[in-house]
Amino acid sequence: MIKILIADDEPRIRALIRQHLEHEGYACEEAADGSAALTLLTAGGIDLAILDVMMPFVDGMTVLREMRTRKINTPVIMLTARGEEYDRVAGLESGADDYVVKPFSTRELIARIKAVLTRTLPKSQADGTSYVFGDLVIDTASHSVRIGGEEAPLTPKEFDLLVFLASNKGIALSRETILQKVWNYDYYGEDRTVDTHIKMLRGHLGKYRDYIVTVWGVGYKFDPEAGRGI
Repeated sequence: MIKILIADDEPRIRALIRQHLEHEGYACEEAADGSAALTLLTAGGIDLAILDVMMPFVDGMTVLREMRTRKINTPVIMLTARGEEYDRVAGLESGADDYVVKPFSTRELIARIKAVLTRTLPKSQADGTSYVFGDLVIDTASHSVRIGGEEAPLTPKEFDLLVFLASNKGIALSRETILQKVWNYDYYGEDRTVDTHIKMLRGHLGKYRDYIVTVWGVGYKFDPEAGRGI
């Protein structure tokens, strides 16, 4: 059974989310602060975490950054009362998979949870495809990317983005298409989401960063020919 961590300092919010998630068939764990959330995440067995940004002791953004530093790649949806672009981008740059602003609809939250879970490990394991470009190996069965035998520390969203680009090698993909296919729903013009993840992904690819080509006025494409001098 899929297990979801609900980390929020408001018992009413935790109870509301838990009620709806259990109705959908998910198992739930709860944490009232960031420190407790990080302990549960470190122990493993969590398939997705919902992290409130404003929690006592350790805030949600700090939990997220610490997770990624410790190579805990559990998908994360940030939950916060803030809605400014800066906060959304900060969460995405720290490795969040999605961002929901309070007050929120439980139906919307569940839809986003399902979208994130659809993109994570089980889907990739079922696909079982590998993409090999020199010593860059993208293995969907193990959900890993290796460069020269060393594993690249991609977040789940960065991995899904790279797989989508590589599986459409040589094709110019618009930001709108990438949002729809990788995020599974429309962001209604938030192209910054794609640009932010492309920037982070390039940073992890090292000498292969030039394989991801910016197509001006369109979006991006994965083109190994662009890095043929490697």
